[in-house]
Amino acid sequence: MEMLASSLQTLPSPLPTTTTCSSESSCKTSVSTRRRAVVSASTAAMASLLQFSNPISPLCSAIALQPQQVELDQEGDRLVHLFQETSPSVVFIEDLELAKIPKSSSKEDTVSQDEDAKVQGTGSGFIWDKFGHIVTNYHVVDKLATDQTGLQRCKVFLVDARGTSFTKQGKLIGIDPAYDLAVLKGYELKPVVIGTSRDMRVGQSCFAIGNPFGYENTLTTGVVSVLGREIPSPNGRAIRGAIQTDAAINSGTGISSGVNFAIPIDTVVRTVPYLIVYGTRYSNRF
Repeated sequence: MEMLASSLQTLPSPLPTTTTCSSESSCKTSVSTRRRAVVSASTAAMASLLQFSNPISPLCSAIALQPQQVELDQEGDRLVHLFQETSPSVVFIEDLELAKIPKSSSKEDTVSQDEDAKVQGTGSGFIWDKFGHIVTNYHVVDKLATDQTGLQRCKVFLVDARGTSFTKQGKLIGIDPAYDLAVLKGYELKPVVIGTSRDMRVGQSCFAIGNPFGYENTLTTGVVSVLGREIPSPNGRAIRGAIQTDAAINSGTGISSGVNFAIPIDTVVRTVPYLIVYGTRYSNRF
């Protein structure tokens, strides 16, 4: 899954009203994280304590609980909006090996012609710009990048503005194994909104949107755990400045350890233009 990091700014809570909660279920939010659940439990415990200490004023519990509930609802709405705005720009990628060399010398649409093609790996990417460039991880397309048989292909699953799913063959444009980045040419769709990672802080909310194991449009949540981590790249060199998060990311095992990493978007912004124009960050093309 591709990592998208964001900080949810808390809006000021409105003044408490005299509306009471008719039942416990009516006071629950539809979207919450583990961290927020702890806060909700603390608030509920405080409300119960107030009610126990002052039995003649049962309204205190509702007044104490409601501002927190409104705040959680607002954060939930922002999370829903973030997902709805971003998920159409996230794509699913299959790394394929054709069963036979295609008769045509052109590689266009050969993935749909070979029904016996084997899926050798999967991953996610996102639409980079209005020209249809797709940014993904190098390890997702490394077999295509190093192919010497002519049998490797890349199939991209996309969704148009009407919500219709379709597939296109991705053309490899550029690679940078040192940063585990690659660029494909896919289809002209809505590009993702690019932010910045220079102002990130430990504890900020973090969201991952992707297609783990082919399950489309999956959202997981967490926090920024650590900044400035050093992790190995596919070519053995160190990637410095990585972001550690507990937001679940597909690790290939189906089990999230709670220790996951993302490449800072500022690194991606500096690297991708070179990959699009030159195919690499270096002087010679791959």
